[in-house]
Order: sequence, then structure tokens, then C-alpha cells
Amino acid sequence: MSLHDEMVALGDRALAGARALATLSSAAKNALLEGMAVALGTHRAALLAANARDLAAGRERGLSGALLDRLALTDARIDAMIAGIRQVIALPDPVGELLAQQVRPDGLQIDKLRVPIGVIGIIYEARPNVTADAAVLCLKAGNAVILRGGSEAQHSNRAIGAALVAGGEAAGLPAGALQLVETTDRDAVRELVQLVGRVDLVIPRGGEGLIRAVTEQARVPVIKHYKGVCHVYVDASADLAMALAIVENAKCQRPGTCNALETLLVHREVAAAFLPELAARLFALGVELRGDEQARALVPAMKVASEQDWYDEYLELILAVRVVPDLDAAIAHITRYGSQHSDAIVAQAELAQQRFVREVDSAAVYINASTRFTDGGEFGMGAEIGISTDKLHARGPMGLPELTTYKYIVRGTGHLRR
Repeated sequence: MSLHDEMVALGDRALAGARALATLSSAAKNALLEGMAVALGTHRAALLAANARDLAAGRERGLSGALLDRLALTDARIDAMIAGIRQVIALPDPVGELLAQQVRPDGLQIDKLRVPIGVIGIIYEARPNVTADAAVLCLKAGNAVILRGGSEAQHSNRAIGAALVAGGEAAGLPAGALQLVETTDRDAVRELVQLVGRVDLVIPRGGEGLIRAVTEQARVPVIKHYKGVCHVYVDASADLAMALAIVENAKCQRPGTCNALETLLVHREVAAAFLPELAARLFALGVELRGDEQARALVPAMKVASEQDWYDEYLELILAVRVVPDLDAAIAHITRYGSQHSDAIVAQAELAQQRFVREVDSAAVYINASTRFTDGGEFGMGAEIGISTDKLHARGPMGLPELTTYKYIVRGTGHLRR
């Protein structure tokens, strides 16, 4: 069987699984998720053995320490996956939620009802725990899911997938509702994202290169998260003590995340009072600062920022710094260089706050708070499949409701349109 035919068959099985899954009650879906949680525990030894193979291969390939850490499974991480499944079980089932209802003047009743999307493809890198996280979120929302992990975690993903399927099917998981693309052939991704009529949505989770490749090849809808070039703007009206704490948290609390601060914009009226003190704090924490001419005049130890620095998502302890003349310039900078992920203003002036919120077109816009809150858990969603920088269908953290769509149910009593 050719790769194309293999992927078409996989898509057909997923379609059948999605139709069966859509008929299950919330209790039935929770039961199959509980079966998966139990199976991860009983298959623990197999998971660790498979992961050891991936780690050994990764060391031979020269993967960095950071990548090896992301790849590693431990008893604690397996326990966290199990706990994560049970957290999803505890979440409200969005399927069947009545979003709106109206009765027309002629008595025709129109209901807007939340329903599953259908078949979702998840393409991801490195972290084997995504196999469990993505699967249970899609299934809870009534969707069949096709998972395609990175080759560096192939043995771990297969072991986790096999455990999930075994535990789920024993508890009623429909055949085909959860499948892994086990081949490491890169063409499998292209085939998956072109399964029009079989795959309803693809969500890539990984670096910008992966997401661009998926988007360029896809013929089915894709929800994207290119990168998080997040900004904090310190206004002339800012409480500077608050600003110091927010900037430090946004940059340093977990610099490798997509919601971490990458570019700091400071109003020129407060730059002299703010930047030297900030630099002292950040230098002590190992942060490298790259500034424009005005910023470097105040903190000569800053490196020179290049044009590219304003576009970069560093994901490490590097911060670009620019002094701006006013709020207009800050908004213009974010509009030009930002990624529409998460941007913050630190200001006491309500007019500045209002303009920033109205004119900065990002998925999450903050007033006097760190950008690090852009997260499904922090937003009260309980869990997330990712953070979308798209504008259509889903934007920002994507929880269970964002893994559904809706349809209209129209009830009549012999109504005819005249």
C-alpha cells in the first residue's frame, strides 16, 4: 500500500470513529478517558523503556540538553499525564450546549447548538506528553483525532498511543477515533494535511518552521500559532515599581514559553528613571539586553539591537529594548513587529489603557499584568490544546469549547417559506 493510500485509509477510519464518538454521552466519554488514565499507569514500564530508546537515539544525534529534557519521560511526568487526563474528565462537556435560541414571529424555533468538529489532526514536536494531552482533549469534545509526533519521540509516542487505545477501547472507545501516524516519513504530514473530506482541522504545535511548512502544504483548515513576539509597553503614567515587577516576571519566570516577553517599549519621559534600575535587576538574573540608541545611552552595557531583533522570538534570556516618544509610537511598533499573541501596557492613565486595548490587535491584551497569563489553565479553561494567533474560529488559548463548532436546529410545525 502506498503512503497516500495508507493515509486515506487512516482518514476513513477516523471518519467512522468520529461518527460513532459523536453519539456518546458525556458519561461514556469520561469512562473511556478514565480507561486511558488507568492504562498509562499499567503500561508505565513499557512507556519508560520506549522513552529510553528515544533518549539514547537523541544523544547519538546530538540533541541539546534542553531538547533531551523536553523528550524525557519520568515517573513524575507519567503521573502528570494521568492527572491531566483526570482533570479533563472533570471539565464540563461542551458538546450539546445551547448557545442561542430564538422563536421567529411565525413560530419557527431556531436553536444554535455546540457540536464536535469531526476529525482533528495534531502535528507536534518533541514532547511525548502531548500525545496524551491532545488525544484526551479532542476526544472529550467528541472529535476523532489523528496524531503525528516528531521522529525524535517516535518510540515514546507509539507506546503512549498504544496504551491510550488499549485502555480506551476496553472502556468503549470507537475504532478509529484515536490513531497515530507511526511512519517517520515526512511526506506523511503532507498527506495528512491534504485529506480533504476526511480531516476537518489540523492544529500544528511546535516551532515556527513546522507551522509554516504545515500551512503551506495544507488543503484543510489549519489553526496556527506562528510565534509569540510579546511586548510590554511602559507608559509615562506607569507605576514604575509595578512595571519593574511585571517586566521581570514576563521575561524571566519561564523565558522559553510563547507568552514570555521579547520586546520592551518604554516611554521616553520615564526611560531615565526606569531603564537603569531595570537593567540592574535583569543583568543580575542573566538577561542579555539589546537596545536602540536611546536605550543604550541610558544603559551602555546593552548590546546594539538590530532590525531583526524587533522580529525575533528569543525563547531565552534575551530582551530587546526600545525607547519610544509616545503611545502612538508604541502601538505602531507592536503593529509592525508583533505576532498578535500577547501584549501589555503598564499605565495608570485610563485613556492610555483604553487606546492600547482598542488599537493593539492581539489575541490577549493586558493592562498592568504580565503576558505570562496567556494560558488555558490561567484563563480558567482547565486545559488547552494550544494558543492560536489566528482570528477565525479560535483565538488565544484553546480549550474544549474551541474544539467544537455549532449547527442550527430549526423546529417547525409544517412551516413553509412564502
